[in-house]
Amino acid sequence: MSLHFDLVDLRLLVRIAEAESLTGGAAAMHLSLPAASARVKHLEERVGAKLLHRSSQGVELTPPGLAFVQHARTVLAQLEHLRADLQEYAKGIKGHLRVFANTTASSEFLPQVLRTFLIRHPDVNVDLRERSSDEIVRAVLDGQTDLGIVAGTVRTGQLETIPYREDRLALVVAEGHPLADEASIDFVRTLDFDQIGLHEASAIHAFVRRVCDDLHRSPRFRIQVGNFESACRMIEAGIGVGIVPTSAALRHARTMAIRIVPLRDDWALRRLVICARSLASLPSFALDLVELLEEDARQAAAPPPGEPRR
Repeated sequence: MSLHFDLVDLRLLVRIAEAESLTGGAAAMHLSLPAASARVKHLEERVGAKLLHRSSQGVELTPPGLAFVQHARTVLAQLEHLRADLQEYAKGIKGHLRVFANTTASSEFLPQVLRTFLIRHPDVNVDLRERSSDEIVRAVLDGQTDLGIVAGTVRTGQLETIPYREDRLALVVAEGHPLADEASIDFVRTLDFDQIGLHEASAIHAFVRRVCDDLHRSPRFRIQVGNFESACRMIEAGIGVGIVPTSAALRHARTMAIRIVPLRDDWALRRLVICARSLASLPSFALDLVELLEEDARQAAAPPPGEPRR
């Protein structure tokens, strides 16, 4: 059986799912309610399955409806990528690469790697976005991004993964702080102090929030900032303490009066992995970036000159 789908129908089902309402989905598509209802009915007839359960409380997707919406989102995302890529090609750009990464990777590890990549590929643009690891996995699965870099603790399902780098989260405090001379510390003890956090949209903020929820504790955020440098400056000023990747903390400790206290919690060690739906299906320039990331990981793991390998 050959099925032909109308893009309007795909968008309509996605909008209905988002609104959890046939009326809301119709309004989002600028369709009348009868027109939207007729489209859904005809679509169900073509598919041969009910896609929506209708009730006085609204609508709920059936299992076939859930599958339809998942695939519709993938198709629509790919079409949006196609539109954007064609616009770039018209301007002389030969490729467009999308990368979603967590806070540590996007701010600490990727800048130098992407600098090398963009020098080698002047006709390729990169769209780098910071997301939480769970959001990145969904984005890769849905085709919203070509590559993802996530914490190794997140479930990646059927995605192909490559080990990347690792970093440990640490407590950063001002010199002279009561915790400054601790050799190491459990995260729960840090919650007795005012906190400096990253903004709520950052991946690391969401991660710390989840840890606090598991402990049934609420952190006292005195201020939230946009990056690790700003966080360390606020910590240096004595406003509060903060959880920062060790790589960033060490860099800022060279110029700031701060102390780094390792966290004893197992989750503080963050092993990052590169993930993709299918590495073999990526364009050649995307595979070049993967190779640069692997080389970056090898260099990070190598001991400094003169120091024996462990």
